[in-house]
Amino acid sequence: MRAALAVLFLSVAIAALIPTATARAQTAAQSARSAASLAARETRLRLTAWRYAIHQRGKPYIYGDAGPGGYDCSGLVYAAYRRAGISLPRTTYGMLGSWRLVRISKSRARRGDLAFFGTGHVELYDRGKWTYGAQHTGTVLGFHAMSIYWEPTMYFRIRI
Repeated sequence: MRAALAVLFLSVAIAALIPTATARAQTAAQSARSAASLAARETRLRLTAWRYAIHQRGKPYIYGDAGPGGYDCSGLVYAAYRRAGISLPRTTYGMLGSWRLVRISKSRARRGDLAFFGTGHVELYDRGKWTYGAQHTGTVLGFHAMSIYWEPTMYFRIRI
């Protein structure tokens, strides 16, 4: 009799400790909502940076400058994401070493993600074969078409 009661109490105690299917489903739903909320926030910040950069169109490329009168390639990205509330390093080399950058494939790249041309040049990805940024001295900020001679080697999304 004692053994039967011990087994009964033990099984009740274990059942109380093991989450039910309903509790697991609720936890999974909360996790999904949290992930969706984070993704939506990342998208808003990325598009805020994109809109800021677009409003700088036509300003000159100025080596080492981060605005507002002109920008170099990393200066534009730095200023755009700073406007969105994201702190990035100022140079392309610094950005590539940042924990905030998450490497993605070109097929996953969206407007406002970073497109690196080697380690020395960065622009904002637009879509298709287009990037946006400050190309080199003597040019103004604008859109640039990719070609076999001008194509990003890496794409990154910003982690918040």
